[in-house]
Amino acid sequence: MSVLTRDEAQTRAQLLDVHRYTIALDLTTGDETFESLTVIRFAARTGADTFVELKPAELRSVVLDGESLDPETLDDNRLPLKNLAAGEHELRITASMRYSRTGEGMHRFTDPADGETYVYTQMFMDDVQRVFAAFDQPDLKAVFELSVTAPEGWTVLANGITEHLGEGRWTAAPTPLISTYLVAVAAGPWHTVRTEHRDLPFGIHCRRSLAPHLDADADEILDVTRACFDRYHEKFEEPYPFDSYDQAFVPEFNAGAMENPGLVTFRDDFVYRSAVTDTERQTRAMVIAHEMAHMWFGDLVTLRWWDDIWLNESFAEYMGYQTTAEATRFTDTWTEFGVVRKAWGYDADQRPSTHPVAPENVEDTASALLNFDGISYAKGASALRQLVTWLGEKDFLAGINTHFARHKFGNASLADFIDSLASTTERDVHAWADAWLRTTGVDTLTPAVTTKAGTCALTVEHTGSRPHRIAVGLYDHDLSDDEGRLTLRERLDVDVPQSAPQPIGKPPALLLLNDGDLTYTKVRFDAASAEAVGTSLSRLPDPLTRAVVWNSLRDAVRDGELAPGAYLETARTHLPRETDLALVQGVLAFASAQVADRYLTPEERPAALATLASLCRDLIRRTEDGDHPGLRLIAVRHFIDVAAHPETITAWLADGTVPGGPELDPDLRWRVLARLAVLGATDEAAIAAELDRDPSANGREGAARCRAALPDEEAKRTAWSAMFDSDDLSNYLFTATAQGFWQPEQADLVRQYVPRFYDDAVAVAARRGPAIADAVGRWAFPAYAVDAENLTLGETCLRDAGPTPSLRRKLADQLDDLARALRVREGETF
Repeated sequence: MSVLTRDEAQTRAQLLDVHRYTIALDLTTGDETFESLTVIRFAARTGADTFVELKPAELRSVVLDGESLDPETLDDNRLPLKNLAAGEHELRITASMRYSRTGEGMHRFTDPADGETYVYTQMFMDDVQRVFAAFDQPDLKAVFELSVTAPEGWTVLANGITEHLGEGRWTAAPTPLISTYLVAVAAGPWHTVRTEHRDLPFGIHCRRSLAPHLDADADEILDVTRACFDRYHEKFEEPYPFDSYDQAFVPEFNAGAMENPGLVTFRDDFVYRSAVTDTERQTRAMVIAHEMAHMWFGDLVTLRWWDDIWLNESFAEYMGYQTTAEATRFTDTWTEFGVVRKAWGYDADQRPSTHPVAPENVEDTASALLNFDGISYAKGASALRQLVTWLGEKDFLAGINTHFARHKFGNASLADFIDSLASTTERDVHAWADAWLRTTGVDTLTPAVTTKAGTCALTVEHTGSRPHRIAVGLYDHDLSDDEGRLTLRERLDVDVPQSAPQPIGKPPALLLLNDGDLTYTKVRFDAASAEAVGTSLSRLPDPLTRAVVWNSLRDAVRDGELAPGAYLETARTHLPRETDLALVQGVLAFASAQVADRYLTPEERPAALATLASLCRDLIRRTEDGDHPGLRLIAVRHFIDVAAHPETITAWLADGTVPGGPELDPDLRWRVLARLAVLGATDEAAIAAELDRDPSANGREGAARCRAALPDEEAKRTAWSAMFDSDDLSNYLFTATAQGFWQPEQADLVRQYVPRFYDDAVAVAARRGPAIADAVGRWAFPAYAVDAENLTLGETCLRDAGPTPSLRRKLADQLDDLARALRVREGETF
């Protein structure tokens, strides 16, 4: 497929003024394709050639200004429009388009629970071309008028309010000016909960089979929605710019959510059918807030070209966490950001594929797609949080509102954004942007404490180039507490680089740089503070402070400065006392998936799993009183995942409950069965019986995961063939199968597939496109095989096999992580 280059987009934007799309979709023509009629009204500023994009199953007709064009001129996804005269034009295109099973374009899903079918669009980047013909670039905004013919009994949702005309015919209110990638349709027999707020219709929607679960959480979802909506109207002077606000929880969605104006689509995993922790509910609330922020930053004002994707995502990431903390009951969002999202950014920023938050060389759409990563989201949001710390929230919001006023319903660039901020402050925002947004890598701050006449002074040693405004926490031992409690003496504001050492008085037990996590940097400890961390980490008073410490330990392990076993011992000592759910979940996840499975050798892994199992048992015992159900649920989940022997979890499955709770809901039952499959303690008959018990989409994924995990040669052959020899698996079923396939306990059984992976991955990625390429690189990669042979095979693939851009990026990142794990095992420092 031809990708759009930035030069081509600039040339076309200078040539065309696109006024209006009138689109008619017919979803009643079968299971494989749908009909698409597009009428585009546009003007050419001068006489020239250009092109329109589409990816049809069959291009039926093309009519330009009443004259038929030859459909055979379609070249890949480009239809040339030759010899356009200056002035107004009308282009009419009819085509048959394919439904997708990969979450791209018009995705079609039949619910195994009840046989009902649903379709929805994901038009991001260049997938609008899978649904209708378009001048597909973000700076050619237009009005969109949409009509849909759908099966009887279906409801059609779109960007604007929809009206049912009878006989399956629906129309949507015309949109304001929006970009092509933001057009959205979702159709099916949705279960809907509706309300109004500020005279606007609000709705939440899901599959009928999930109706009881949506109804159970509808008040919480709508309360969060209303609270965030009101808070944004306190922050932003520009009112919400669309005629309604629908949130559709859709099946097999690749991302967390998508900010379509007036119709946000979410993965329907956010409709919880099993028990979840409060941190998971907080995540859902944050995603709601994140997508709503996009209504202003991304939809009202849209990037001009994809090099400024960070303008969308970093802003929404920052606003999502900040507004959730301000407007909802979830007031501790930045702890989860620090321990989960920020780690994503740090990891991405230390790979060879790193890029600036605001890259300058995004030459085409294929390159742009690779930048949806921890840098554009987590690092960018961290940079904005540091900007607010340095600039002040008042001036920051004033700049944001200037930006909205200047560019509403239009497009803007980084330069426009910085100019808007600069107009509201005397500070040199342009220099800040150059230092923070145009550079790569992670700075490191290390304290150096000198003592003279009993008084200490702090010098912050700085590796890196960015300026930082940080808080430095000084903590002393609480002499009245026998358990090593640390109390905050003082929190100092320090600018790095410093103009002079910072006096700090008497020596603290713990000196913590970046206390409060207001900047983006690694931090290290002086010797006394490192000792205090070892004895008193869990006795620090604030969870965000503890998150900064845990992140520092995590970084030290990855950099070869802290032995993986020492991290495990710290977790074993302090997690049983931890109360913050995000911290417990984040530390256990890193300890199991990275430390035990990758950084320790196969010979050391059994002892590591035993340590983690013992830790989880302590957490389970501690929560027997029922006062901490979320903590208990996390401990039960991780105990299942690290179980080295099947007896205990087999008994749980047979009894349908963990002694003292919780009862095993569907998600826990599949989790237990997957671990039993890995251990060779279940079989196909048990998996089939569980699928009969839970014939839902989640159940189907659970069965695929369990079958792929069975320690049996035939099971592995079947799973491999399903992933790589056939295109039948949907994106979610592919992922589930891949998640089950590679298991450290089965190293000998699956070793033969490691060299096969690279050839087969290249082939399936080329055949099935970016979404499957992403799943292949993320989930089907043999991450368990931490050895030089796997690294060599991967490097050869990158050099010689020509993987698609999406797969190349995933493989490069995986191989860098693999090389890091090898160096950690060998005791090297970075």
